Amino acid sequence: MNLVSWLLSIFLLIIVLMSALVWRMGARSQTPRKLANGNAPDIGTQWQSVSFTSHGSKLEGWLLQPSAGVLTREGLAPLIVIAHGWGSNRSRVLRYARPIYEAGFAIWMYDARSHGDSDSISAPSALMFRDDMLSAVEAVRKLHGIDPDRIAVLGHSLGGFGAILALDQGMRVSAVVTDSMPVRFETMMKSELRRKKIPIFPLAYLIPQIWLIRARISRAQFKAASIPLVLKKRAGSSEAGRTPVLMIHSNGDDFISAEDLRKLKGELPEGLINTLFVSTNGHSGSEQDPVFWESVLPFLKNNNL
Repeated sequence: MNLVSWLLSIFLLIIVLMSALVWRMGARSQTPRKLANGNAPDIGTQWQSVSFTSHGSKLEGWLLQPSAGVLTREGLAPLIVIAHGWGSNRSRVLRYARPIYEAGFAIWMYDARSHGDSDSISAPSALMFRDDMLSAVEAVRKLHGIDPDRIAVLGHSLGGFGAILALDQGMRVSAVVTDSMPVRFETMMKSELRRKKIPIFPLAYLIPQIWLIRARISRAQFKAASIPLVLKKRAGSSEAGRTPVLMIHSNGDDFISAEDLRKLKGELPEGLINTLFVSTNGHSGSEQDPVFWESVLPFLKNNNL
Protein backbone atom coordinates (compact mmCIF):
# COMPACT_ATOMS: atom_id res chain seq x y z
CA MET A 1 0.00 0.00 0.00
CA ASN A 2 1.47 3.33 -1.04
CA LEU A 3 1.36 6.47 1.08
CA VAL A 4 -1.63 7.97 -0.74
CA SER A 5 -3.71 4.82 -0.29
CA TRP A 6 -2.72 4.62 3.37
CA LEU A 7 -3.70 8.26 4.01
CA LEU A 8 -6.99 7.75 2.18
CA SER A 9 -7.78 4.71 4.34
CA ILE A 10 -7.04 6.68 7.50
CA PHE A 11 -9.21 9.54 6.27
CA LEU A 12 -12.11 7.20 5.50
CA LEU A 13 -11.76 5.56 8.91
CA ILE A 14 -11.92 8.96 10.60
CA ILE A 15 -15.06 9.82 8.59
CA VAL A 16 -16.71 6.54 9.62
CA LEU A 17 -15.83 7.04 13.29
CA MET A 18 -17.01 10.66 13.27
CA SER A 19 -20.26 9.65 11.57
CA ALA A 20 -20.85 6.94 14.19
CA LEU A 21 -20.18 9.46 16.96
CA VAL A 22 -22.61 12.01 15.50
CA TRP A 23 -25.25 9.30 15.04
CA ARG A 24 -24.80 8.27 18.68
CA MET A 25 -25.19 11.90 19.78
CA GLY A 26 -28.34 12.17 17.66
CA ALA A 27 -29.81 9.06 19.27
CA ARG A 28 -28.88 10.36 22.71
CA SER A 29 -30.53 13.72 22.10
CA GLN A 30 -33.64 11.93 20.84
CA THR A 31 -34.00 9.92 24.02
CA PRO A 32 -35.92 11.98 26.60
CA ARG A 33 -35.40 11.42 30.29
CA LYS A 34 -38.16 9.16 31.56
CA LEU A 35 -39.42 10.38 34.91
CA ALA A 36 -41.73 8.23 36.98
CA ASN A 37 -44.84 9.99 38.27
CA GLY A 38 -44.24 10.78 41.89
CA ASN A 39 -47.38 12.75 42.72
CA ALA A 40 -50.99 11.70 42.42
CA PRO A 41 -53.76 14.28 41.99
CA ASP A 42 -54.66 15.92 45.28
CA ILE A 43 -56.98 18.76 44.42
CA GLY A 44 -60.19 17.76 46.18
CA THR A 45 -61.86 15.79 43.43
CA GLN A 46 -62.41 12.18 42.47
CA TRP A 47 -59.88 10.81 40.02
CA GLN A 48 -59.03 7.52 38.42
CA SER A 49 -56.14 6.01 36.50
CA VAL A 50 -56.87 5.55 32.82
CA SER A 51 -55.05 4.08 29.85
CA PHE A 52 -55.45 4.21 26.09
CA THR A 53 -53.39 3.31 23.03
CA SER A 54 -51.53 5.41 20.51
CA HIS A 55 -50.01 3.71 17.47
CA GLY A 56 -49.86 0.38 19.25
CA SER A 57 -48.35 1.70 22.50
CA LYS A 58 -50.11 1.86 25.86
CA LEU A 59 -50.35 5.32 27.43
CA GLU A 60 -51.15 5.95 31.08
CA GLY A 61 -53.05 8.89 32.48
CA TRP A 62 -55.51 10.33 34.97
CA LEU A 63 -59.13 11.43 34.65
CA LEU A 64 -60.14 14.09 37.18
CA GLN A 65 -63.87 14.66 37.61
CA PRO A 66 -65.25 18.21 38.01
CA SER A 67 -67.27 19.51 40.92
CA ALA A 68 -70.81 18.14 40.87
CA GLY A 69 -73.09 20.15 38.61
CA VAL A 70 -70.57 22.84 37.66
CA LEU A 71 -70.62 23.83 33.98
CA THR A 72 -72.52 20.68 33.02
CA ARG A 73 -75.10 20.64 30.25
CA GLU A 74 -77.66 17.87 30.38
CA GLY A 75 -75.38 16.03 32.80
CA LEU A 76 -72.33 16.21 30.53
CA ALA A 77 -69.17 18.00 31.66
CA PRO A 78 -66.62 19.95 29.61
CA LEU A 79 -63.08 18.61 29.74
CA ILE A 80 -59.57 19.99 29.35
CA VAL A 81 -56.80 17.73 28.05
CA ILE A 82 -53.46 18.72 29.62
CA ALA A 83 -50.30 17.69 27.75
CA HIS A 84 -46.75 17.84 29.12
CA GLY A 85 -43.56 18.58 27.18
CA TRP A 86 -40.34 16.77 26.27
CA GLY A 87 -38.69 14.98 29.18
CA SER A 88 -41.63 15.61 31.51
CA ASN A 89 -44.70 13.66 32.65
CA ARG A 90 -48.29 14.17 33.75
CA SER A 91 -47.50 14.76 37.42
CA ARG A 92 -45.27 17.70 36.48
CA VAL A 93 -48.21 19.47 34.82
CA LEU A 94 -50.50 18.99 37.82
CA ARG A 95 -49.64 22.63 38.50
CA TYR A 96 -52.35 23.55 36.00
CA ALA A 97 -55.01 21.27 37.45
CA ARG A 98 -56.47 23.03 40.51
CA PRO A 99 -57.59 26.30 38.84
CA ILE A 100 -59.10 24.32 35.96
CA TYR A 101 -60.88 21.96 38.35
CA GLU A 102 -62.17 24.82 40.49
CA ALA A 103 -63.51 26.47 37.34
CA GLY A 104 -65.73 23.42 36.78
CA PHE A 105 -63.89 21.36 34.19
CA ALA A 106 -63.03 17.68 34.09
CA ILE A 107 -59.36 17.04 33.34
CA TRP A 108 -57.61 14.36 31.30
CA MET A 109 -53.82 14.23 31.57
CA TYR A 110 -51.49 11.57 30.26
CA ASP A 111 -47.88 10.55 29.71
CA ALA A 112 -46.81 10.73 26.08
CA ARG A 113 -44.95 7.74 24.69
CA SER A 114 -41.41 7.38 26.07
CA HIS A 115 -42.42 9.50 29.07
CA GLY A 116 -43.66 8.78 32.59
CA ASP A 117 -45.37 5.41 32.89
CA SER A 118 -46.30 5.02 29.23
CA ASP A 119 -44.67 2.61 26.79
CA SER A 120 -41.44 3.68 25.12
CA ILE A 121 -40.56 3.82 21.44
CA SER A 122 -37.16 3.93 19.78
CA ALA A 123 -37.37 7.40 18.22
CA PRO A 124 -39.70 9.94 19.86
CA SER A 125 -40.41 13.13 17.93
CA ALA A 126 -42.65 16.18 17.71
CA LEU A 127 -44.94 14.16 15.45
CA MET A 128 -45.24 11.57 18.22
CA PHE A 129 -46.61 14.30 20.50
CA ARG A 130 -49.06 15.21 17.75
CA ASP A 131 -50.23 11.64 17.28
CA ASP A 132 -50.54 11.01 21.03
CA MET A 133 -52.67 14.15 21.34
CA LEU A 134 -54.96 12.93 18.57
CA SER A 135 -55.32 9.57 20.33
CA ALA A 136 -55.96 11.23 23.70
CA VAL A 137 -58.74 13.45 22.35
CA GLU A 138 -60.42 10.53 20.61
CA ALA A 139 -60.25 8.48 23.82
CA VAL A 140 -61.77 11.36 25.81
CA ARG A 141 -64.59 11.77 23.32
CA LYS A 142 -65.85 8.29 24.23
CA LEU A 143 -65.91 8.81 28.00
CA HIS A 144 -69.19 8.53 29.88
CA GLY A 145 -70.32 11.84 31.34
CA ILE A 146 -68.06 13.99 29.14
CA ASP A 147 -69.49 16.34 26.54
CA PRO A 148 -67.74 15.39 23.26
CA ASP A 149 -68.49 18.85 21.86
CA ARG A 150 -66.81 20.70 24.76
CA ILE A 151 -63.23 19.50 24.84
CA ALA A 152 -60.22 21.82 24.87
CA VAL A 153 -56.46 21.36 25.12
CA LEU A 154 -53.75 22.99 27.24
CA GLY A 155 -50.27 21.97 26.14
CA HIS A 156 -46.97 22.90 27.75
CA SER A 157 -43.88 23.25 25.55
CA LEU A 158 -43.76 20.34 23.06
CA GLY A 159 -47.20 19.28 24.27
CA GLY A 160 -48.48 22.55 22.83
CA PHE A 161 -46.45 22.03 19.66
CA GLY A 162 -48.10 18.65 19.18
CA ALA A 163 -51.55 20.11 19.85
CA ILE A 164 -51.16 22.75 17.13
CA LEU A 165 -49.93 20.13 14.65
CA ALA A 166 -52.89 17.92 15.59
CA LEU A 167 -55.27 20.60 14.35
CA ASP A 168 -53.97 19.98 10.85
CA GLN A 169 -54.76 16.29 11.24
CA GLY A 170 -58.43 16.92 11.95
CA MET A 171 -58.42 17.20 15.75
CA ARG A 172 -61.81 18.63 16.78
CA VAL A 173 -61.62 20.70 19.96
CA SER A 174 -63.28 23.88 21.14
CA ALA A 175 -60.01 25.69 21.89
CA VAL A 176 -56.25 25.24 22.26
CA VAL A 177 -54.01 26.93 24.83
CA THR A 178 -50.24 26.62 24.52
CA ASP A 179 -47.72 27.56 27.21
CA SER A 180 -43.99 28.11 26.59
CA MET A 181 -44.18 26.38 23.22
CA PRO A 182 -41.30 26.28 20.72
CA VAL A 183 -42.55 27.63 17.42
CA ARG A 184 -39.91 25.99 15.25
CA PHE A 185 -38.35 22.55 15.27
CA GLU A 186 -34.90 24.16 15.17
CA THR A 187 -35.57 26.05 18.41
CA MET A 188 -36.47 22.85 20.21
CA MET A 189 -33.43 21.05 18.80
CA LYS A 190 -30.95 23.75 19.87
CA SER A 191 -32.52 23.99 23.32
CA GLU A 192 -32.29 20.24 23.84
CA LEU A 193 -28.65 20.18 22.71
CA ARG A 194 -27.84 22.93 25.20
CA ARG A 195 -29.62 21.03 27.98
CA LYS A 196 -27.61 17.88 27.21
CA LYS A 197 -24.42 19.99 26.88
CA ILE A 198 -23.88 18.88 23.28
CA PRO A 199 -22.15 21.46 21.02
CA ILE A 200 -24.67 23.24 18.82
CA PHE A 201 -22.34 23.75 15.86
CA PRO A 202 -22.31 21.83 13.61
CA LEU A 203 -24.56 19.30 15.33
CA ALA A 204 -27.68 21.48 15.19
CA TYR A 205 -27.51 21.06 11.42
CA LEU A 206 -26.68 17.35 11.39
CA ILE A 207 -28.71 15.89 14.23
CA PRO A 208 -32.14 16.98 12.88
CA GLN A 209 -31.49 14.76 9.88
CA ILE A 210 -30.72 11.87 12.22
CA TRP A 211 -33.94 12.49 14.13
CA LEU A 212 -35.94 12.39 10.91
CA ILE A 213 -34.27 9.20 9.73
CA ARG A 214 -34.67 7.41 13.07
CA ALA A 215 -38.32 8.50 13.40
CA ARG A 216 -39.00 7.67 9.73
CA ILE A 217 -40.30 11.15 9.03
CA SER A 218 -40.09 12.14 5.37
CA ARG A 219 -38.96 15.56 4.21
CA ALA A 220 -42.52 16.22 3.03
CA GLN A 221 -43.92 15.41 6.47
CA PHE A 222 -41.31 17.61 8.11
CA LYS A 223 -42.08 20.52 5.79
CA ALA A 224 -45.82 20.19 6.43
CA ALA A 225 -45.28 20.25 10.20
CA SER A 226 -44.91 24.03 10.19
CA ILE A 227 -46.58 25.88 13.05
CA PRO A 228 -47.08 29.13 11.05
CA LEU A 229 -48.61 27.22 8.14
CA VAL A 230 -50.92 25.18 10.37
CA LEU A 231 -52.11 28.26 12.26
CA LYS A 232 -52.82 30.11 9.02
CA LYS A 233 -55.02 27.22 7.94
CA ARG A 234 -56.67 26.19 11.21
CA ALA A 235 -56.59 28.96 13.84
CA GLY A 236 -59.25 31.62 14.19
CA SER A 237 -62.79 32.10 15.41
CA SER A 238 -65.18 29.20 15.83
CA GLU A 239 -67.77 31.19 13.84
CA ALA A 240 -65.43 30.90 10.84
CA GLY A 241 -65.13 27.14 11.35
CA ARG A 242 -61.66 27.45 12.86
CA THR A 243 -60.18 26.71 16.30
CA PRO A 244 -59.55 29.55 18.77
CA VAL A 245 -55.91 29.50 19.91
CA LEU A 246 -54.32 31.28 22.89
CA MET A 247 -50.51 31.17 22.98
CA ILE A 248 -48.72 32.13 26.20
CA HIS A 249 -45.03 32.62 26.91
CA SER A 250 -43.01 33.95 29.81
CA ASN A 251 -40.55 36.75 29.18
CA GLY A 252 -38.29 35.06 31.73
CA ASP A 253 -38.16 31.69 29.93
CA ASP A 254 -34.47 30.78 29.70
CA PHE A 255 -35.03 27.54 27.75
CA ILE A 256 -37.37 28.56 24.91
CA SER A 257 -37.16 32.30 24.29
CA ALA A 258 -40.37 34.35 24.17
CA GLU A 259 -38.97 35.88 20.97
CA ASP A 260 -40.19 32.75 19.17
CA LEU A 261 -43.79 33.73 19.88
CA ARG A 262 -43.21 37.42 19.14
CA LYS A 263 -41.82 36.59 15.71
CA LEU A 264 -44.70 34.21 15.04
CA LYS A 265 -47.26 36.85 15.95
CA GLY A 266 -45.64 39.21 13.43
CA GLU A 267 -45.83 36.56 10.69
CA LEU A 268 -49.55 35.85 11.10
CA PRO A 269 -52.55 37.93 10.05
CA GLU A 270 -53.66 40.22 12.87
CA GLY A 271 -56.24 38.64 15.18
CA LEU A 272 -55.66 35.09 13.98
CA ILE A 273 -54.32 33.96 17.37
CA ASN A 274 -54.50 35.34 20.90
CA THR A 275 -51.17 35.90 22.66
CA LEU A 276 -50.15 36.61 26.24
CA PHE A 277 -46.70 37.36 27.65
CA VAL A 278 -46.35 36.85 31.40
CA SER A 279 -43.65 37.86 33.87
CA THR A 280 -42.28 34.72 35.55
CA ASN A 281 -38.91 32.98 35.52
CA GLY A 282 -38.04 29.70 33.86
CA HIS A 283 -39.67 27.42 31.33
CA SER A 284 -42.31 25.95 33.64
CA GLY A 285 -43.74 28.78 35.69
CA SER A 286 -46.10 30.83 33.52
CA GLU A 287 -49.13 29.80 35.54
CA GLN A 288 -47.68 31.52 38.63
CA ASP A 289 -48.48 34.92 37.14
CA PRO A 290 -52.11 35.78 38.08
CA VAL A 291 -52.59 37.20 34.58
CA PHE A 292 -52.22 33.64 33.23
CA TRP A 293 -55.46 32.41 34.80
CA GLU A 294 -57.21 35.74 34.33
CA SER A 295 -56.76 35.12 30.61
CA VAL A 296 -56.95 31.32 30.28
CA LEU A 297 -60.17 30.60 32.18
CA PRO A 298 -62.30 33.28 30.42
CA PHE A 299 -60.81 32.16 27.09
CA LEU A 300 -61.94 28.60 27.73
CA LYS A 301 -65.39 29.54 28.98
CA ASN A 302 -65.98 31.93 26.10
CA ASN A 303 -65.26 29.26 23.49
CA ASN A 304 -68.12 26.79 23.90
CA LEU A 305 -66.85 25.50 27.22
